Amino acid sequence: MTASRARAQPWYREPWPWILMAGPATVVVAGLVTAWLAVRSDDGLVIDDYYKQGLAINQTLSRSDAAERLGMQAEIHLVDGRVRVLLGAAARGALTLRLVHPTRAGMDQSVTLAATGPGVYAGQLQPLLPGRWHVLLEARDWRLAGDWTLPASGALKLGARSLPLGAESSKEGKQ
Repeated sequence: MTASRARAQPWYREPWPWILMAGPATVVVAGLVTAWLAVRSDDGLVIDDYYKQGLAINQTLSRSDAAERLGMQAEIHLVDGRVRVLLGAAARGALTLRLVHPTRAGMDQSVTLAATGPGVYAGQLQPLLPGRWHVLLEARDWRLAGDWTLPASGALKLGARSLPLGAESSKEGKQ
């Protein structure tokens, strides 16, 4: 009598069909989540104008060479969003400091630095996430570059010789 009652139950009351369907159902949900993440997030590594950027490398190299000829050196301090730059040589005109995230272009920041004294420039940045950042200090005629790992407790020292972004030989600030 008990065997006929067990056979009379509908399939959805049995555990084995549910156990067998759990694996494929998990894969379908994981695929939907992956597709949602792919559509929602930005692929910051892909650039549209790679050819133009390749042609602009000569201009970048000439600005780095100009910094070397001028003997430019800088020390950058970052405290609570305030950035202070100490230049080792006299600079004319406005200075621009760019902090470029290696993989997320949406997090990049650029600030025009104001002179607060001879060889001293200051500006304000938005909060930066911890991690590695490419640092570019630029004037109209020259450019210094380096990498900085944040949070850092020391200053970043930029020398006179810089390489193009992505192939930079840089000096990191003291950690």
